[in-house]
Amino acid sequence: MSVISQLATSLGRRDEVPNQILAKSIADSNNQAAITELVAIVKGKDKNLQSDAIKTLYEVGYLNPSLIAGEVDLFIALLKGKNNRLVWGAMTALDDIASVNPTGVYPHLPLILSVADAGSVITRDHAVGILVKLCLIEKYRDTCFPLLMEQMQKCPTNQFPSYAEKAAAVIVASQKAEFTELLKARLSDLPKESQLKRIASLLKKLNKI
Repeated sequence: MSVISQLATSLGRRDEVPNQILAKSIADSNNQAAITELVAIVKGKDKNLQSDAIKTLYEVGYLNPSLIAGEVDLFIALLKGKNNRLVWGAMTALDDIASVNPTGVYPHLPLILSVADAGSVITRDHAVGILVKLCLIEKYRDTCFPLLMEQMQKCPTNQFPSYAEKAAAVIVASQKAEFTELLKARLSDLPKESQLKRIASLLKKLNKI
């Protein structure tokens, strides 16, 4: 059965369940041919099928990132487009890929961060996810950590606790002081008690390092 026939639009569905089922099947079977077909659909002109295909691709990436790791150029090209669904879908896929192909993603950081700054919350979330993963790579750490701090300095308060928790998981001892200072500096920005508690918890953990 062809990939296109299993997408939600082809089945007359408006939900994402068929795309998720297809993604799991592709990921479980390491079906590279299906990835090639999905890429062709994304490059097509039917917006509904494009949306289904990008959803399926990044769901595959979440389950089996190596299957889409060779498609960095496609996702970077989509970041430059005007279709917001494809933009944040591509950023999601790049976030998946960063864990297995960091050398493919790293050179595109200027574009990734530019798009994140102008894009949706989802787009920014996954750009931060990319930075977090790249911070784990020693040769990229000194470049990516300041960029991660910059994103945390200017992100909306709703996103700050989540970004802080992700960053805390990857910082090294030499970055502790700068990271701690940033957490304390933004405490007064946080309007919700739940947000303050999350940051306070992080600060306690950092003090024990």
